[in-house]
Amino acid sequence: MLTFNLNCDKIINEFFVNGVNGMFRKGFDNDAYIRLQSEEIGKRIGRFGGKLYLEFGGKLFDDFHASRVLPGFEPDSKLQMLLNMKDEAEVVIVINSEHIENNKVRGDIGITYDVDVLRLIDAFRACGLYVGSVCIAQYRGQAGVNSFKAKLEGFGVKVFLHYPIEGYPYDVKHIVSDEGFGKNEYIETTRPLVILTAPGPGSGKMATCLSQLYHEHKRGVKAGYAKFETFPIWNLPLKHPVNLAYEAATADLDDINMIDPYHLEAYGVTTVNYNRDVEVFPVLNAIFEQIWGESPYKSPTDMGVNMVGFCIVDDDAARQASNDEIIRRYFKTLCQKKKGNCPESSVQKVESLMRQAHITEEDRPVVSAALERSEATDNQPAVAIELPDGRIVTGKTSALLGAASAALLNAVKAYAGLEKPVKLIDPAIIEPVQKLKVTTLGNHNPRLHSDETLIALSISATMNDEAKLAYSKLECLRGCEAHSTVMLAQVDDDIYRKLGINLTCEPTYTSKKLFHK
Repeated sequence: MLTFNLNCDKIINEFFVNGVNGMFRKGFDNDAYIRLQSEEIGKRIGRFGGKLYLEFGGKLFDDFHASRVLPGFEPDSKLQMLLNMKDEAEVVIVINSEHIENNKVRGDIGITYDVDVLRLIDAFRACGLYVGSVCIAQYRGQAGVNSFKAKLEGFGVKVFLHYPIEGYPYDVKHIVSDEGFGKNEYIETTRPLVILTAPGPGSGKMATCLSQLYHEHKRGVKAGYAKFETFPIWNLPLKHPVNLAYEAATADLDDINMIDPYHLEAYGVTTVNYNRDVEVFPVLNAIFEQIWGESPYKSPTDMGVNMVGFCIVDDDAARQASNDEIIRRYFKTLCQKKKGNCPESSVQKVESLMRQAHITEEDRPVVSAALERSEATDNQPAVAIELPDGRIVTGKTSALLGAASAALLNAVKAYAGLEKPVKLIDPAIIEPVQKLKVTTLGNHNPRLHSDETLIALSISATMNDEAKLAYSKLECLRGCEAHSTVMLAQVDDDIYRKLGINLTCEPTYTSKKLFHK
């Protein structure tokens, strides 16, 4: 066990590199990944004569799933890789019109897909990547979609419309015709590398790429297609925990990892892909042949350019991190089912993955710690946070603070080396906030949520040296594990996420009310 130290940067670095109890061990070489991935994409551009449509799966920004299962993978790694090629790259963002019309929400950051398109455009531009246009797929003239299109064009963003194609993806002859891809608007691009990305899955990136290949071919332009999916990792074993964690993350999509039979037949080499790509490959192959005369690929794996598997430097660290992620996904799926947002089959799938990985919820230490604290306090809500050195601190619901707030304060106290009885926030600061919440704003719950608690702590830090020291340790919580005995309010969930704490919750509401914020 390392000696506890008040310098959180040193603490995090030491635990990250050396590891304690398997936590924070570096398992992935991020620099090698950026270099190898850039080189591989460059080779693929050259293979197709200088024009490549690259379907970008997963998240370009904030890929926290990858950073959790591959310790050392930076959440913006893929972005940094693209920045190496920014003079050659152009971004096209694809959004499905049904997602606009139905106000589909990104579960990880809590915003709708159409709003996320605006966020992505701003983010790409801020880091120097050129956003050429937005493509709205499956357009049927919906009123909400027309409003969004007008909004984009009002901001000076080019918008192109792609339409439903009868018989897609199986009626190849119709698809590859003027009545199929031909009726889609041709997306005007100017750079050799065209990145097709989206707010989330099901947006229509692949169909957009194929439509562009058809239009380019008709214009006499040689262009190619490749796919960049981080997961599953094609050159890891099928049942490797990293690949199992991907299945857990997509339990609601029914993605299933499987051996790529086309790659095995063509090359005699076992690789991993997932069911949707394997199932649709014969159709894609036929489309390629219809457009080009012959297909450049013999398997779904051939289409990919993913180099992640070559950059894992500690397989044991990746396995442990992935097992931890599977358990986190288990609790998330239970909570989604409780809220009515996913079926029982999703829960059963993650349970099956846990059995395959030979893990249970008991392998997550904060779970039992939180439950024990709740049991010791008459089953009041409790939260446990595990620090990098393996210590676990807990917080319970009190008259002043919610359990999530209390646990945060106890965690920064521990980091700061302060005794637990020390009060970081004077009740004289908390009480006016409670009065404002209940008397003025009409809230029923007087206890401070995590955001209110952190604001109160920041005020205390201006007049109290111990509070100032504890406040300075908030950034040290990034990467810590936490568990709550109840599903937290959205504001608490958001604060934990912003602090970088990996939170799970029991699928239980705080009260028996039917309406929960």
